[in-house]
Amino acid sequence: MRLSDTDIESLERAIVASVAPERAVEIAGWLVPLDPGAIGRARSAVPLAHDADPGVVGDIEQIYLAARLPPAFRIAETETLGPVREALAARGYAPATPTIMKLGAPAGCVALSDDPAELRETPGAAWIACFAGEGFDPQEAESRIRNLMRSPGALFAAVHGCGRTLAVGVVSFGRGWAGVHGMRTAPDQRRKGHASRILAAIGRAAGERGIDRAYLQVVEDNPARSLYRAAGFTPAWRYHYWRKGEATSPAPSG
Repeated sequence: MRLSDTDIESLERAIVASVAPERAVEIAGWLVPLDPGAIGRARSAVPLAHDADPGVVGDIEQIYLAARLPPAFRIAETETLGPVREALAARGYAPATPTIMKLGAPAGCVALSDDPAELRETPGAAWIACFAGEGFDPQEAESRIRNLMRSPGALFAAVHGCGRTLAVGVVSFGRGWAGVHGMRTAPDQRRKGHASRILAAIGRAAGERGIDRAYLQVVEDNPARSLYRAAGFTPAWRYHYWRKGEATSPAPSG
């Protein structure tokens, strides 16, 4: 899927809105979300174009410091953003958590399963228990859920069985995009097709709203990338989170 400058801006705005930071400001073609939570996208400045002005990096840094938040940037590895990466490196920032931006069509998600998951407007206790279950940090999960619940129009998908919730996910809608978030499956239930059912439900919900473009972000070493390939998602670009003192300590994903 080839993106125009307008598409890139609409996508980045949709992404930030989907993770619902406490507030966001704009400066010289940059969107600066300000949030104390665990979602990296909700607290990392992002350029709204891939030829952004690196001269405002210092001003963005001051915005974060004034808000008593650690400055952070989410920067695509495109050639045209090279000057921005150079400006960040010169200020002592380092990249961490290589992540792939993937784009696809809801129809590809629908094709994964004839038995889509349940969708609700609120997560509910069983959904939360799965999202914050074994293998996941409860405090981080609580923070992420809080942001996702603020996302306008978000729907929460779940697969149930054995008296509990086995897999969950979230879909957001905005600016003509459907966003896939929060995909988690209980460790003992993986490789049983539950995530495919989640994506199928997300795809159907997007189709019902007339939305034909979807996105997701996946950490580079996440084995779920094979599932997303099966759903028709393809890489658009790779990005890193740039923070000070985190070159060897991965920044929060997502």
